Amino acid sequence: MRLLLISDTHLPRRAERLPQALLAELPRADVVFHAGDWVDTDTLDLLESRSRRLIGVYGNNDGPELRTRLPEVAYAELDGLRFGAVHETGPARGREARCAARFPDLDVLVFGHSHIPWDSTAPGGLRLLNPGSPTDRRRQPYRTYMTAEIDGGALAEVTLHRLPQG
Repeated sequence: MRLLLISDTHLPRRAERLPQALLAELPRADVVFHAGDWVDTDTLDLLESRSRRLIGVYGNNDGPELRTRLPEVAYAELDGLRFGAVHETGPARGREARCAARFPDLDVLVFGHSHIPWDSTAPGGLRLLNPGSPTDRRRQPYRTYMTAEIDGGALAEVTLHRLPQG
């Protein structure tokens, strides 16, 4: 099972549209995660129409229309793995322990907010993944997103993709 992980698209404020390389990943993904800060409903509509399955949450920059359509936290079981998605997890310091305590029943937590890619494992085994942002690199050298594979009930081949400058 192939996953596409994105967050913090901030359209149309930070970019006019999603990058073509990211859009090209949609038909290859069995499940698309978006960890919040969509900003516009057009991006949600686009991903819903092009994704086999979309798991999304709202972020701190998302208004009432998005909050009506999306939860603050989303959960899904995929090939035996328990996933969650949330926008904010707080400061980097202490993140693993804080998330492990808040989400004790998850195997993988997809989150956003910082625009900083993150891949770590908390004590107890919770995998934390932040794909960064495909549209707003902030202080990062690249705009990014992630892909991952689930193989035999295990998360495999988590890849951070760097998008070209510009």
